[in-house]
Amino acid sequence: MQKELILAIPKGRILKDLSKILANSKLKIEDEFFDDNSRKLLFSSNIDHLKIIKIRSFDIANFVRLGAADIAICGYDVLEEFSSNQIYPLLNLNIGKCRLSIATDDLQKKDFYNKSHIKIATKYVNISTKYFSNLGIQTEAIKLNGAMELAPRLNLSDYIVDLVDSGRTLKENNLIEIEKIMDVSSYLISNINSFKNKKSQISDIIAILRHIL
Repeated sequence: MQKELILAIPKGRILKDLSKILANSKLKIEDEFFDDNSRKLLFSSNIDHLKIIKIRSFDIANFVRLGAADIAICGYDVLEEFSSNQIYPLLNLNIGKCRLSIATDDLQKKDFYNKSHIKIATKYVNISTKYFSNLGIQTEAIKLNGAMELAPRLNLSDYIVDLVDSGRTLKENNLIEIEKIMDVSSYLISNINSFKNKKSQISDIIAILRHIL
């Protein structure tokens, strides 16, 4: 009997892209998984030993790092923000594509390179602090999990660092994207110990996903 394998999948934007490719794969998850109104978090699949959990994208790294999930689908932004030697990237799925960018409410702030100190609002505190530190800029990072587009307007921060897709949200809030920090796509990742102990099972999942990419 094979050991149980736990796959963590994030709610939201990535799930929408993932559902399209899963529709053409050999991996089938119970229908309730795709019901936005369902409060259920643990789901079965057509692979007996494979169970799927649906959690917040920012919780994915901790679930994998601590071994609560063996494998997961995770944005590169989360991988970088919660960098850990216990997390092993397996496969770039090339879904959930967007970019992590710096934005502000005033084009005159575009040239931040000459500043010695700035305030930013972001949920990517580690990435942002490291990025500006490499430029020699001291950063006061204010962690926000939402509504950060309001921060420059209300003088909470000079800039925001957030994911950008179409740029519509920035435009609707009178913000200007001034610099890209990184491109983002989604990866299949694994807990490093799970990969060692359940390599055959995890390899089967890799093969299923690679076949449809």
